[in-house]
Amino acid sequence: MRNTPRTLLAQLCEQGGLTYRRFDERFSRTGTRLFGNSPHNPTCGETQFRRWTGGKLAGLPGPETCQILQAMWPGYTAEQLFGPPGTADDPQESAFNLEERVHMTAREAHDGAGMTAAASISDNSIDDLRDRMNTLARDYHRLPPARAYEDADDLRRELERQRERTQVPVQQQTLMILSGQVAALLAVCAFDLGYFPSARTLARTAALYGESSRFTPLQAYADGTLAYIAYHSGEPNEALAKARRALSHAGLGSTALRRLQAIAARAHAHLGDTAGARRFIDLSRDTGQELRDDLHDAVGGEFGFTAERLAMSNSTTALLIGDAARAAVEADRALTLIGERPPGERSTHVRAGAAADLAHARLLVDDVEAAADALTGLWDVPADQRNTGIVVRAARVARHLAGPRYHGSPLSADLRTRIEEFTRVSPPYRLGPPLPLVAIEP
Repeated sequence: MRNTPRTLLAQLCEQGGLTYRRFDERFSRTGTRLFGNSPHNPTCGETQFRRWTGGKLAGLPGPETCQILQAMWPGYTAEQLFGPPGTADDPQESAFNLEERVHMTAREAHDGAGMTAAASISDNSIDDLRDRMNTLARDYHRLPPARAYEDADDLRRELERQRERTQVPVQQQTLMILSGQVAALLAVCAFDLGYFPSARTLARTAALYGESSRFTPLQAYADGTLAYIAYHSGEPNEALAKARRALSHAGLGSTALRRLQAIAARAHAHLGDTAGARRFIDLSRDTGQELRDDLHDAVGGEFGFTAERLAMSNSTTALLIGDAARAAVEADRALTLIGERPPGERSTHVRAGAAADLAHARLLVDDVEAAADALTGLWDVPADQRNTGIVVRAARVARHLAGPRYHGSPLSADLRTRIEEFTRVSPPYRLGPPLPLVAIEP
């Protein structure tokens, strides 16, 4: 003799012919429809199912579980479903159950078709995501790092959502590359905000995406980022190893090679290898045959490496090896090049960084007034755009001005005070941990 159902849920499952397996499938599909394909969606194990249908549950399950059950049986509340069963032989109740079963069947069939269609996504959606990625990379130079981080993180979430929806290999490949590019930009944002450990993790994430998608320009970009994070963290040997690995990747364009050679030059400088630093500076300046790749050139922006940014980076390396004359020439060249660009294409980071480098080079020949004149290009940088590279360069100038030879100089004291105020309100000091002053970003 069949046992009488102890709950309305048990009665409905019996009338609908729902074994545990069929119930679980329907429960999971309904949860996906309500909350998306998330690993955090409620689940129901077989033991839990027996407790629900056996009237052995004290109270109600969580709100999301109740929402799923109510969606599976519209018209019933969770309290009713876990309460006593209705009158099984009531003609109106039976008609209602049949209507609900037909309704549920139609909805399940529709959901099943939708899930099949969701095995791919529109190519237009991918084009939109690619456009958003390219715009963010190209606009990065004029965005505050905190704003750029928020925009990039929003894009990262959307890319993850779309990757879960498609099983088409070529779409998966494209979305994986875009996800890697976003991770690389997030690494730059974290670095500019002064969060070095997070920047390292994000750069490694970008490298993994590049490796998984076999997209070597992304691997090279990520390894280069890991290199300059390393020498900022006082690890010049690690920086040089990462720079060498980045340069070993095939399929890189000339822009990528110049960026990596500039980073390698800086790593050699931090190791005290003046000859190595000079060699890589010269390599980065060697134009030769121009080659292109699909990241540094086709996307460009923050993934690019403009002539003025190269000049700024080489000026910094020259400062580290004590070559004040070359540092001044390179910094002045960077400022000239950036002044030739339309206002909307001028990088605040490069302009301010080159100004600080030029001031530092002039201090190395004891020309404080000329240094003060160079620093006029620093003071008007908005507080929210004073990223790590700018702040560290300015702080190095202040440290030089704190030397014994400048004691008693009103101009030197005024410049130190202004630099202290300039850095104090910057994002790396307000939001991030205290910055090490061992390196300067390329």
